[in-house]
Amino acid sequence: MKVTVEQGKCVGSGQCVLHAGDVFDQRDNDGVVVLLNENPPAEQAESVREAATFCPAMAIQIEE
Repeated sequence: MKVTVEQGKCVGSGQCVLHAGDVFDQRDNDGVVVLLNENPPAEQAESVREAATFCPAMAIQIEE
């Protein structure tokens, strides 16, 4: 799995951090997503998929 984010699309809702806090974080000053791990391990794959699904801006892309 490879994860990418488009920070320009992010609205700072924090759904990614709620679902996959080991893979995503938010910038302190504006809440924009920060990708911590672009190749998360298999055991985090489902939570990363949920993060992408619940992102209201569709700023998270996943390549399986």
